[in-house]
Amino acid sequence: MQLIFRYGFLKLQNIPLALLDWQYGLLVLSTVCIAAGGYIINNILDVETDLENKPEKVIIGKTISETKAYNFYIFFTIIGVTIGFYLSNVINKPGFASLFIIIAATLYFYATSLKQSLLFGNIIVAFLLSLSVLIIGIFDLYPVTFEENKPIMGLLFGILLDYAIFAFIINFIREIVKDLEDFEGDLNQGMNTLPIAFGVNRTVKLVFGLSFIPIICIIYYINQYVFASGLFISTIYGLAFILAPLIYFTIKIWNSKTKKEFHILSMLLKWILFFGMLSIVVISLNMKHNA
Repeated sequence: MQLIFRYGFLKLQNIPLALLDWQYGLLVLSTVCIAAGGYIINNILDVETDLENKPEKVIIGKTISETKAYNFYIFFTIIGVTIGFYLSNVINKPGFASLFIIIAATLYFYATSLKQSLLFGNIIVAFLLSLSVLIIGIFDLYPVTFEENKPIMGLLFGILLDYAIFAFIINFIREIVKDLEDFEGDLNQGMNTLPIAFGVNRTVKLVFGLSFIPIICIIYYINQYVFASGLFISTIYGLAFILAPLIYFTIKIWNSKTKKEFHILSMLLKWILFFGMLSIVVISLNMKHNA
């Protein structure tokens, strides 16, 4: 996703960027390392739940010992935060290093306690995903924003913000669907997820209602900014690969009841997120072709 935004969007604009290509590669590596650390600590503390929900995917305690997993967690987290500290100094904004520390700490607290809180854990995961889009603007646009180029930089940052909001909404809905998928295991482990607190049927209806938010937003966005700009290829792409699958998701979620159905819908949302992020390349190339 970060590579798509750099090379399929920002590099196609006639603007200066704060990071060199290899430095941007380090930003991506830092993001991956911190995310990997969060994934590992979450798996360490989720072994019992995962043994019930997805026993075939459990690695810790089977392939890798818990001690080795903790070492991997510490290694990846330190690498990610250290790179973040270096990049913050490269752009002469040393205070930005705290962002990487906060993200790593949030992932740790999510795994240890926050995900036990009703909806709060879902919000945290969705927010951190959206932050991985915003961090591009923070490190690549903001340091080279001056009075002269502020309008164009503001516009580009606004586009990144729109995609970050899209990522947040889709991933927030997906986190609830994953809770529906893991209902039985979470219930046996004493978790306090939305399906457990409100019941599966009510949660399904809530997801159905929430799914109209991205549908309405995408229809508005395509009509207001894409179709109105004469970007017909991008309009067709958005309708076929983002809007249509979302409408399909909305139709299917209403009557979904089984773990398998929720798993398929969770994967569908992941693909919608992927094609949504890829749309920035389609729009950029479409604009270049029209020009």
